Amino acid sequence: CILGTHHEKGAQTFWAVVNRLPLSGNAVLCWKFCHVFHKLLRDGHSNVLKDSVRYKNELSDMSRMWGHLSEGYGQLCSIYLKLLRTKMEFHTKNPRFPGNLQMSDRQLDEAGENDVNNFFQLTVEMFDYLECELNLFQTVFSSLDMSRSVSVTAAGQCRLAPLIQVILDCSHLYDYTVKLLFKLHSCLPADTLQGHRDRFLEQFRKLKDLFYRSSNLQYFKRLIQVPQLPENPPNFLRASALSEHISPVVVIPAEASSPDSEPIPDLVEMETASQSLFDNKFDDIFGSSFSSDPFNFNSQNGMNKDDKDRLIEQLYREIGALKEELESFKAESERRGLQLRGCVSELEAELAEQRHLRQQALDDSEFLRTELEELKKQREDTEKAQRSLTEIERRAQANEQRYSKLKEKYSELVQNHADLLRKNAEVTKQVTVARQAQGDVEREKKELEDSFQRVSEQAQRKSQEQAEVLETLKRELAASKQELQVLQGTLETSTQAGAEQSTRIAGLERERDSLSQAAERHSEEMVALRAELQQLRDLLSSEKESSRKELQALQTQLQDKESAEQALQQRRAEEQFALLQSSAREAERMVQDALGRLEDPAHISCTGSADYLLSRTSAASECIERLQGAHSKYLSDRTDVSALLPCVALFAHLVSDAILQGSATSHMAPMEPADRLLEMCRQCSSTAISYLSALQDPGSMESADCAPVTACLRCIGAIGEELRPRGLDVEQEELGDLVDKEMAATSTAIEMAAARIEEMLSKARAGDTGVKLEVNEKILGSCTGLMQAIQVLVLASKDLQREIVESGRGAASPKEFYAKNSRWTEGLISASKAVGWGATVMVDAADLVVQGKGKFEELMVCSHEIAASTAQLVAASKVKADKDSANLSKLQQASRGVNQATAGVVASTKSGKSQIEEKDSMDFSSMTLTQIKRQEMDSQVRVLELENQLQRERQKLGELRKKHYELAGVAEGWEEDG
Repeated sequence: CILGTHHEKGAQTFWAVVNRLPLSGNAVLCWKFCHVFHKLLRDGHSNVLKDSVRYKNELSDMSRMWGHLSEGYGQLCSIYLKLLRTKMEFHTKNPRFPGNLQMSDRQLDEAGENDVNNFFQLTVEMFDYLECELNLFQTVFSSLDMSRSVSVTAAGQCRLAPLIQVILDCSHLYDYTVKLLFKLHSCLPADTLQGHRDRFLEQFRKLKDLFYRSSNLQYFKRLIQVPQLPENPPNFLRASALSEHISPVVVIPAEASSPDSEPIPDLVEMETASQSLFDNKFDDIFGSSFSSDPFNFNSQNGMNKDDKDRLIEQLYREIGALKEELESFKAESERRGLQLRGCVSELEAELAEQRHLRQQALDDSEFLRTELEELKKQREDTEKAQRSLTEIERRAQANEQRYSKLKEKYSELVQNHADLLRKNAEVTKQVTVARQAQGDVEREKKELEDSFQRVSEQAQRKSQEQAEVLETLKRELAASKQELQVLQGTLETSTQAGAEQSTRIAGLERERDSLSQAAERHSEEMVALRAELQQLRDLLSSEKESSRKELQALQTQLQDKESAEQALQQRRAEEQFALLQSSAREAERMVQDALGRLEDPAHISCTGSADYLLSRTSAASECIERLQGAHSKYLSDRTDVSALLPCVALFAHLVSDAILQGSATSHMAPMEPADRLLEMCRQCSSTAISYLSALQDPGSMESADCAPVTACLRCIGAIGEELRPRGLDVEQEELGDLVDKEMAATSTAIEMAAARIEEMLSKARAGDTGVKLEVNEKILGSCTGLMQAIQVLVLASKDLQREIVESGRGAASPKEFYAKNSRWTEGLISASKAVGWGATVMVDAADLVVQGKGKFEELMVCSHEIAASTAQLVAASKVKADKDSANLSKLQQASRGVNQATAGVVASTKSGKSQIEEKDSMDFSSMTLTQIKRQEMDSQVRVLELENQLQRERQKLGELRKKHYELAGVAEGWEEDG
C-alpha cells in the first residue's frame, strides 16, 4: 500500500478499496484498517493526507458507533479512529510537519515562524495529539491480561502491533514539546505557562510508565528498541537545563522473519497434497500395486475373471480419468480466477484514471479561461518580436560588411608575412628571440581563432553581441598588426610557419561559410516564425470575436441580476424600516407611560435609594453607547436592522426605569434636590421621546442623536451622588476585618521587600567588584537588618493589639470592640499602611542606588520615613495598652531595634557615599594658577546656587507637611471631633 501511494502520488485507489470493506460490521477488520492507515499517514506519499481529509467525518461517525461497544475491539477501534482524526487535523493545520514527524531544530523554528503566539498554540496542539496517543496506549494495555505472556500469542500481537507506530509518534512529540516549552519560558513569564507545565508533567509520567512497560514485552524486543525517559522531568525554569535534554531515539533493528513474511502455499498444491494423502491412506488399506490386481482372487481359488472384476477395473480407470480431469479443471479455474482478479484491478485503476482525467478536464477548462487573457498579451509580444526580427536582419547585414573588411585586413597580414620571408637571412643571428616571438604569434593566432569561434556562437544567439565582439576583434587585430610591424626586423619564419598561416586562413574561410549557412538558417526560421505569427493572429481574432460575444451575454445577465438585486434590497430596506418604526413607537409609548406615572398620586408613596438610582442610570448610559453603535451600523447598511431593534427596546426600558427610580428617590430627598431631580427626569423623558420620534422619520433618521439623553442621565447621576449618605463607603466593611487585612498586607509587603533585597544582593555579588561591591553589600545588608527589625515590630504589634482587644471587649465580639473604638482602629490602619508603603519605597530606592541610577540621600530619607511610620504604629498600639504589659515591653524593644537598624542604614549609606566620592575625587596637581582660580569662582557660584535651592526646598517641605497634616486631619475626622 505504501509503495502504491508513492507510485500513484495519492491514496485514491486505497480509499476505493477501503470503501468496499465491511469496517462497520467487523471490529478486527476495522482495527487492522486503522493500523494500515496509520502507516500510510506516516510513510506514504504526502498527498495521502489530502486524499484522506474528505473521509474525516466518516471516520468520526465510525468512531462513535464503535464507542458504544464496551467489550472486545469496540473501544480500541473507537479510540484509534479518534487518534487518526486528530493526526489528520494536526497535519492539516501544520503542513510543515511531515507524516513521520521527523524534523530538525531549524525546521521546528520555521514552523512557528519565530512568533511566540504560534509556538504557544503549537504546544497546545501537540499536547492534544500526545494525549490521544497515550489514551490508545493505555486502552490497549488495559485490555490485555498482563499476568500471562500475551505478547507471544496471536491475539496479543494483533493488539500490540499498532503500538509501534504510537511509540514512534510519541518519541518525536515528547522531544518537540520539551524544546518548545524551553523556548516559551525564554519569552513568557513562568506564571503564564503554569498550565503547560502541569499538563507536561502529567503526560511525562504516563509516557515514562508506558515506555517502561513496553520495553519489558517480548514482542517489542525483537521489533523495536523502546527509548527510556529520564528519571526526573526537565526543569523549564532553568534555561541551562535544555543542554541536558537528550532526545529519545527509537531504534528499529533489521527485520527478522515474521509470520507475515512466511510463504503461503498455493491452493492447488494444498489440494494435491491432500489428494496424495488420501491416496496413501487408500494404498495402506487395499495395497499399493495396481499391476497385481488387488481384487484378483484367482491365485486363491483358481477362478477366472468374471464380469464383476471387469466392471471394477473399468471403474478404476474412470476414477483415474476423472481425477486427471478434476486436476486440469482446478488449474484452469485458478488461472481464470487470477485473470479475473487482474481484470478487476485494471478496471479499478482505469476508473481512478478516468476520475483523475475528469478532474484534469475541469482544471483545463478553468485554465483555458485564463489563457485567453494571456493570448492577448502574447499578441503584443509577437508584434514586438516582429520589430526585433527586422532589427536583427539589419544588424546581420552590417555584420557581413564588417566581416568583409576583416578579411581584407587578413590579406594585408598575409602580404606582410611574405615580406618577412624575404628578410629571413637578416635575422639568422636572432633565432632564439624569433622563436619566442613565433610562440607569441601562435598564441595570438589561437586567441584570434577563439575570438572568431565566439563570434560564430554569438551571431546565432544575439546579433548585437556579435557586433560588440567584432569590434573587439578589430582592436585585437590592430594591436597584433602593430606587434608584427615591430617584430619585422627580428622574426624568423620558415616554410612550416607559412603553411600554418595558410591553414589558419583556410579555417577562417570555413568559418565564414558556416556563418553564411547560419544566416540562411536564421532567415528560414524567420519565415517559419512569420507563418506561426500569422496563425496566432488568426486564432486571436477568432477568439476575440467569441469572447466579445460571451462578454456581451455576461454583461446582459449581470445587468439583469443587478436590477433584481437592487429591487430586493429596496424591498428589504423598506421592511426593515417598518420594523424599526413599530419598535420605536412601542418604545415611545413606554417612555410616555413612565412620564405619566411621575404625576400619578399613587406613585408618591414609592421611595428609592440613591445607590439604586445610580446603578439604573449607569445601565442606561451603557445601553445608549450600544444604541449609538447599532444606529451607525444601520445607517451604513439599511437592510440590516437586527442589531438596532433590541437596543431600542432595551433603551426604552432602562430609561423608563431610571426616570421612575429618580422620581422615587426624590420622595426621600430634601426639597431643592428633589425639585431638580424631578425636573431632570422630565427633561430626560422628553429628549428620549424626541430621539425615538426621529427614528420613525426617514428624513430625520440620520440626524437623530441621543447625546441629550446621555447628558440628562449624567445630571441625574450627579444629583444621586449628592443624595448618597456620607460615610456609607466606610461602613460597608467591618473595621475589624479591615485591621486584619491591613496588618496582613503590611507583613506581606515587608516579606516581599526582604526577598527583593536578597535578590539584589545576589545580583550585586555576581556582577560588581571592588569598591562598588563593598558599598552595595553594606547598604543591602543594613536594609536586610531593617526589614527583619520591622517584621519583629509588626509581630509584637499584633500580639499587643490582640491583648488589648481581649482585655477590653468584655462579652462583646472583636468586631464590636473595633467598631466601638473606631478612631483608635483607624489610627492602627493608617500606621500599618504607612509602614508597608515605606518598606516598598525604600526597596525601590535601594535598587536604584545599587544600579548607580539613584541618590544616597533618597535612601536616607526613606529610612527616616520608615522610622517615623513605625513610631506611629507603636504610639497607636500604646494608647490602650496596659503599662505593665509584657507585650508592650516587647513592642518598645522592637521599636528600639528598628531605630538602631535605621541608624545602621543611614550610616552605611553615608559611608558608601564617602567611599564613592573619595574614589571620584579630583586631581588638581596638573592645573595652573589661572585654572584653579577659575574653578574656585565656579565652585563659589555653585555653593550660592545650592544654598538658595536648599532654602526653597525647605520652604516647600514645610508647606507639604502642613498640607499633609490638614489632609490627614480631614481623613481622620479631627474637624468633626472639634
